[in-house]
Amino acid sequence: MDDYEPESWLIGAEFEQPTQTDLHTDRAHPARVYDYLLGGKTNFPADRAVGDRVLADWPGARAATAAARSVMHRMVHRLAATHGVRQFLDVGTGIPTAPNLHEVVQRVDPACRVVYVDNDPIVLAHSRALLSSAPEGRTAYVEGDLRDPEKFLADPAVAATLDLTRPVALTLINLVHFLSDEAAHPPVRALLDALPAGSFLALTAGTTDAAPERIRQGSRRYAEAGMEVHARPRDGVERFFAGLELDDPGVVLINQWHPELGDGPAPTEETPAYGGIGRKP
Repeated sequence: MDDYEPESWLIGAEFEQPTQTDLHTDRAHPARVYDYLLGGKTNFPADRAVGDRVLADWPGARAATAAARSVMHRMVHRLAATHGVRQFLDVGTGIPTAPNLHEVVQRVDPACRVVYVDNDPIVLAHSRALLSSAPEGRTAYVEGDLRDPEKFLADPAVAATLDLTRPVALTLINLVHFLSDEAAHPPVRALLDALPAGSFLALTAGTTDAAPERIRQGSRRYAEAGMEVHARPRDGVERFFAGLELDDPGVVLINQWHPELGDGPAPTEETPAYGGIGRKP
């Protein structure tokens, strides 16, 4: 479930490539820095420059990024296999990286449906061309930003893919630490309010509670490239789950979140991010 194939999704793919002007490739983007740290190829010199500075300060950043990807696999697998969720709204999708969210949940039930949302044009181009569903299910890609949930919820592709009268898992993986509390909490609450009872929130967020100096150094590197990072203490991450019923084991460091659900050996090093799942009553 956690195997990483950085280039396999490109083989045989045909799609219209946005221009570099459209992509603003002179500026780093979190999704493309993340891709670089995962060992992917869909990134540009500005993204690699940030990644290299982070790695110079913290050689373990690649392993931490892989851990952030792995916990997403474990979370959505548990949502589908244990909680019976069959609909997923993934905001801040990032560059396609096998296995993608829909591939994980459609292994549980091929009828699962997934809407991917991201604000980066290169993610939009690759995802629309390459994130193909199992025949029994459906995937859709919507251009959108977490800070404007009403806009992407109104996209016809959302209504065509998800039944918002039935439970949906909202997944916000490795995203909210790029937003302040003032910017992040209102849209997250708006999204949860738009989903019916029985829906779930799966969220991860960077923290300074573990490896604080590494996070501070990494945050400085991102800030130098115009990307603010807002790492939070545990109670700051728990605030996103206010009013929700926390799933076992609560909000914990991501290497401690159901490591038994991963395919490989359980991670031993603390990863400076918290994660959890909550159910809307």
